[in-house]
Amino acid sequence: MRTLTQQLTQYAAYHRDRRNIATHFIGIPMIVLALAVLLSRPAFSFGALPFAFSPAWVLFAAATVYYLVLDVPLGVMMAVVSVLCVACGEWLAAQTTLTWLAAGIGLFVVGWVFQFIGHVAYEHRKPAFVDDVIGLLIGPLFVLAEALFGFGWRPALREAIEAQVGATRINADRAAAHR
Repeated sequence: MRTLTQQLTQYAAYHRDRRNIATHFIGIPMIVLALAVLLSRPAFSFGALPFAFSPAWVLFAAATVYYLVLDVPLGVMMAVVSVLCVACGEWLAAQTTLTWLAAGIGLFVVGWVFQFIGHVAYEHRKPAFVDDVIGLLIGPLFVLAEALFGFGWRPALREAIEAQVGATRINADRAAAHR
């Protein structure tokens, strides 16, 4: 299994343009929330459990275990994000079917539009998951790590990633060439 640094480096190689990363700060949370919304139905109660059990909990729990194996502090932070997403997803799933579907599908579609705009208009490179499906799981972790890097969190990790793939940039020269 690849380490946290290896996973983030692989993903970062497809995301060096700051504008593309910015679209991911919008698109990935929308997609993650959409999955929480859409997978919060059906929900089942089991015995004395204080919450309903849904496919959303299965997906987010499995992802959290993977994140914790990669890195405990980052995994704990992703667990908090996951709980908030599933809580919001459950709330929307408890609304009318039309509201649930409109919110879930709307978030999913608009989130992917942001993703593809970032890759087509700015990065000029295919998304990471095309070459490695694990990129779908690493994307949310990448967004959280990038946000934390902005606050000065774990500079050694950021430096290790950038030593292999370079610093982020704005591809103005490439964008001008494609006009």
